Amino acid sequence: APVGTVLPGGLKLEKRKIRGETSSGMLCSARELGLGQDHDGIMELQIDVAPGTPFLAAMPVGDTRLVIDVTPNRPDLLSHLGIAREIAAATGVALIADEGPPSHRSRAGETREGRVGSVTVRIDDPEGSPRYMGAVIRGVTVAPSPAWLVARLEAVGSRSINNIVDITNHVMHELGQPIHAFDLAQLVGPAVVVRRAKAGERLTTLDGVERTLTDAMTVIADAERPQAIAGVMGGATSEVTDATRDLFLEVALFDPRRTRSTRLALGLTSDASYRFERGVDPELQPSALSRAVAMIGDLAGGTVEGDPVDIRSAAREPQTLKLRIERVARILGVPISAGECAGLLRSIGFANEKTDRAAELVVTVPSWRLDIHGEIDLIEEIARLRGFGAFPEELRAYRPGTTTDAPLAHTVRRVSSALVGAGLFEARAMPFVRGAPAGFVRVTNPLAEDEACLRRSILDTLGRRAEHNLARMQGNVRLFEIGSVFAPGTGDLPAEAIHVGALIMGQRRPPHFTEPKPPAFDAWDAKGLADTLMEAAFPGVEYSLDHGEGETLWRIMVDGASVGSVGGVALDAPIWASAAFGVEVRLMAAPLDPAAPSERAQKQGAALRYRPIPVTPAAELDLALLVPVGTSAAAVEEVIRRGAGEMLERLELFDEFRGAGIPEGHRSVGWRLTFRHPDRTLRDKEVEGRRDKLLRTLENELSVRQRTST
Repeated sequence: APVGTVLPGGLKLEKRKIRGETSSGMLCSARELGLGQDHDGIMELQIDVAPGTPFLAAMPVGDTRLVIDVTPNRPDLLSHLGIAREIAAATGVALIADEGPPSHRSRAGETREGRVGSVTVRIDDPEGSPRYMGAVIRGVTVAPSPAWLVARLEAVGSRSINNIVDITNHVMHELGQPIHAFDLAQLVGPAVVVRRAKAGERLTTLDGVERTLTDAMTVIADAERPQAIAGVMGGATSEVTDATRDLFLEVALFDPRRTRSTRLALGLTSDASYRFERGVDPELQPSALSRAVAMIGDLAGGTVEGDPVDIRSAAREPQTLKLRIERVARILGVPISAGECAGLLRSIGFANEKTDRAAELVVTVPSWRLDIHGEIDLIEEIARLRGFGAFPEELRAYRPGTTTDAPLAHTVRRVSSALVGAGLFEARAMPFVRGAPAGFVRVTNPLAEDEACLRRSILDTLGRRAEHNLARMQGNVRLFEIGSVFAPGTGDLPAEAIHVGALIMGQRRPPHFTEPKPPAFDAWDAKGLADTLMEAAFPGVEYSLDHGEGETLWRIMVDGASVGSVGGVALDAPIWASAAFGVEVRLMAAPLDPAAPSERAQKQGAALRYRPIPVTPAAELDLALLVPVGTSAAAVEEVIRRGAGEMLERLELFDEFRGAGIPEGHRSVGWRLTFRHPDRTLRDKEVEGRRDKLLRTLENELSVRQRTST
């Protein structure tokens, strides 16, 4: 290796003096080149090349590593065979799978017990292991693996242990089927029993850790004790060592959910559990066993005793799906012929044939594609294999489905747009708060003890955001959030609802030289924000603001039920003396559940209606009314709207007065009514007539009369 070479360990060769002589390079051993562990001398190469030839050009030791991100729904890609299928489909090169010569005859059937050689195999937990295969191999020689096998395992990040264990790992990476080898001499019976673990049973796994098992776990046991944790890791007592002569080779299928829960409970992850909890091809076991038995015969010797056992709890039928070519075109937006669809699917192992209907295929899903469940999955495969770049970029005049967005989604969009338009910023806070033992839902595994509970109100987290701003000398805060709130439920899960909350504090508007100190937000600003929010959240729904209690200034009432509140927010930050006001409204919870098939839900999900800008003049009318203290402004407003007719364009409450000149038990409330006719100018007599009619109706129904000057 000349000067400037970087060896596999990271060492860069430089010109230096050694024993008084200048060294311009280095003669490398196998270990220094990363090609083996021999460090005693120089490798002898049986090749015929000219001196000076680059080593990688003379020896085929170079390799290419493909780093592939495999999503959890594609466990078939966790093997070289699975990746080879995809490469064959992408390149059009035929797939040649070397699965080894058949070395046994398997007898598969619906049974719970079988025998292989002298070993009895029994399945007591068919849910945990739907299929279990095993073979007995006697007279093996456990030794170091040959260099080519060690190199293959190192290429995928595994270390060599011995030839038997290396073969099981090689087949797992090659085909995707985890395999485990037991030292047959260590199995009492000899028997293999697949069963639930007993609560409190202990097993020392291959990593040397003693683990306590529960009755929710599946184990592989002998006649007396557990020998392996199904789908996760084997036990140390039956580990294959240099003294092993006889093997029991296990090739099984384990339940993904059981494997995942066991792995999480024990905090133990292995290459086998990674595959089993995502799903293994239920038809792969015979070929994987054949492959492993053949390799053991080649590298470790030994003879197979009897026919391997194959126990299945139920026979499996291939999955077939109908594929409508018209449906493919409608989903993907371009016509694709039946022949092209069939060819694309065949390239990755889907068998298919045409039905009597020319525009329909019957597709047989290969056993390794556990992610295919319906016609839409086949269409997705066609799009993927055809290439997304082959589809046109222009928008089409239709959408794939006829289902509209949920009413709640419409509501969230309207509310968010309205609050942003009002100058508020949206916050996305985590729903965790300090909480208290009573009234809050505590998280089972909290990230921190000071945020161990789920919030009951959006304002709980918005208040913390306001404190964060105040601590940084930022007192003008305008925040809102749309999210979930939680309350203790009747069952195991909490009661959850979707709320919108807004918090405002600080100055009402930015300072200007004409107004160096603008007024601060007050309760009436909060009320105006509540009006904006309600009009956006529930268009067409009548609501009212009732006086609240304590820190709540108003309760928001719809159909007589409280759905929200407007009030002050107490902040803990002592740096800034500023009043904070919050508005909170339920968007999804009784009685305002947009998902319910009601007239209100239809209004919320309805499309916006547009009308032309008026071109005729408006007529304004102010009414000062004496309203009894027990009569709400909302009740008066309802009567005015009902009696004013269709020409009432706008109704505003602009004044309230209590004091001198007002009869006891009454208050003076002022409304401004705006009338407009779409086609002509209103006459004074028309407006006066409507005023007189409104006053009579108000006095008859609510004992409200017009206030006169004295």
